[in-house]
Amino acid sequence: MGLSDTALREGVDALAAIEPRFGEALARVGYPPTRIRERGYATLMRTIVGQQVSVKAADAIWRKLTGVIGDPVDLPRLAAASDEELRAAGMSRQKSGYLRSLAEEVTSGRLDFDHLPLDDEEAIAHLTRVKGIGRWSAEIYLLFAEGRPDIWPAGDLAVQIGVGRILGHETRPSEKLTRTLAEPWRPHRGAAAIFAWHHYGAGADAAPV
Repeated sequence: MGLSDTALREGVDALAAIEPRFGEALARVGYPPTRIRERGYATLMRTIVGQQVSVKAADAIWRKLTGVIGDPVDLPRLAAASDEELRAAGMSRQKSGYLRSLAEEVTSGRLDFDHLPLDDEEAIAHLTRVKGIGRWSAEIYLLFAEGRPDIWPAGDLAVQIGVGRILGHETRPSEKLTRTLAEPWRPHRGAAAIFAWHHYGAGADAAPV
């Protein structure tokens, strides 16, 4: 499971001790809520379903899809579903292919969610072997479903904007700079990402004054 409320708060407090501007931002917006997702292939499937659509649309598509493949997801039913059935559930041909790729990795035993590599980079590489799962999706899974404390999705635009606001940058830092800025925050970068999203969601009121 993802970072517990206690672990998340401890991580944010540690960040505030390392970087005072985190403490200032914390005083403005408070602690972020926990973000916990279920471990396993269903969570990655939901990530695929949600690509390039709104949260509301993704939820609606997921409800249609689970009407076809079961809830909890039944991988044999997914494998047997026709393209027409999946399309009627709102899945494009590309996303249907991604779902089938994930199902094949799981049923073949090549992808075992109970035994992912302990090293974060190795785990990311393991997950990104699945078609449709890029680095960002793998990082989100490891942070929210496994609660790995030092995952740092520096390529996420909201994280970049949130970090820029917290640190008082005039412009959004690049992915490369966002990675560099976070080096002193190890091993609490997962909490930093969640707090950056929280700060970003607070909008203009969270901007440094």
